Amino acid sequence: MASTKKIEIFPARFGFFPYVFLIYTILPGVYIAHERMLKLVAGYILLGIFLFSYRQLYFLIRKKGFSLWLAIQISVIFILSLFYNFNILFMGFFPAHFIGYYANKQSFFKALSLFAVTLIVPFIYHWETLSFRSLLYFIPFLIIMLVSPFGIRSMERRMELEQQLDEANKQIKELVKREERVRIARDLHDTLGHTLSLLTLKSQLIGKLAVKSPELVRGEAKQMEEISRSALRQVRELVSDMRSITIPEELAESKAILEAARIDCHIDALSVEYEQISPLTQNIVSLCLKEAVTNVVKHSNASSCHVKLKREAGKLKLKVTDDGKGFPAEGQAFGNGLKGMKERLEIIEGNLQLSTNSGTTLFIEIPIVVKD
Repeated sequence: MASTKKIEIFPARFGFFPYVFLIYTILPGVYIAHERMLKLVAGYILLGIFLFSYRQLYFLIRKKGFSLWLAIQISVIFILSLFYNFNILFMGFFPAHFIGYYANKQSFFKALSLFAVTLIVPFIYHWETLSFRSLLYFIPFLIIMLVSPFGIRSMERRMELEQQLDEANKQIKELVKREERVRIARDLHDTLGHTLSLLTLKSQLIGKLAVKSPELVRGEAKQMEEISRSALRQVRELVSDMRSITIPEELAESKAILEAARIDCHIDALSVEYEQISPLTQNIVSLCLKEAVTNVVKHSNASSCHVKLKREAGKLKLKVTDDGKGFPAEGQAFGNGLKGMKERLEIIEGNLQLSTNSGTTLFIEIPIVVKD
C-alpha cells in the first residue's frame, strides 16, 4: 500500500514558532473588516496572499523563489498600510524576520533597502494624520524593524557555524577511530608479532634441548608460559581499545619482556613523580617505550638495555640505550614503528632523536605542563 505524504503547514524543524506569529494577522483582518464592497474583498485577498507567502517563505529559505515571495509579502504590507490602515505597517516584523536569512551580503542589503522604502513611504503618506504621540509610538518600532534583520542574520550565521563545527567534530571522531584502528594494527604487528616470534624461537630451542638437557627444557618452557601470558595480556588490552597505560606499568612490562628475551635490563626511574603527569602523556610515553623495547628485542641483537626516565625543568626525558648492532644508515632509521612513535609524540609536542654508536640510543623529550 502506497504511503500518503503528510501535508505540512510549516516545516517541522521550526517547531511551534511559525504558528505563534499568526496571532499578529488578526488585527489587520479587523482593520480590513471596516471597509466595504470591492475594497473589503481586495483587502482579504491581499491578506490571504500574505499568509500564503508567509508559509512559502519558511519552505524556501535560501532556495530558489525565496526573494520573489519576500517581495510579494513586502508589497502586500505596502499596499495595506498605504490604502487601508497605517497600523498594518506593524506587519513589517514578518519580512524583517525573513530578510535575516540571506547569507549573501549583497542580497541582504538589497532586501533591507526595499523593506526600508516600504516602511518610509507610508510613513510620509500618512504624515499629516500622525500626532506627536503617534510618532513617539511608531518610530521606535520602525527602528526595531530595520535593525532586527541584522540580529536574525547574526543568529543564523552562528547556528550555521555551530552546525559546521558539529560536522567537523564528527569527521574528527571518524579520523580518530580510523587512526586508532591503524595504531592497534601497528601495535599488534610490532608488539604481539615480536612475542610470537620469540615463542617460535623458544619452541625450536626446546626441540633441540629435549633430549640433551631436560633441566634447561623446563626453564625454557617456564619462560614460554610467561611470554604467552604476556601476549594474552597484550591482546586483551588491544581488543579492549587500548586502555590507558601508566608509565610504571609499562616499565614493569618492558623489564619482563627484555628478561624473557635474555637481555639484561637496567631501569632508572625512581625520581619521577607520576601523579603529576597527565594520563594522556603517560599513555603516549608508555606506547613509545613499548615500541622502543620491541625494536631492541627484534632488531638489535643486544645483550643489555638501559632505560632512563627523569623529569627536569618542565620536561620529561626518556632514554633507551642498547649495546646491539645499531642501524646501518640514517635513512633507514625511521621505519613504520618509529614513524608511529613520532606521530604520537607530535600530539603532545614531544621530540624524538635516534643515534647509533656501538648500539642504538633513542631519546624522547616531552614538555610537561603543571596546572596550579
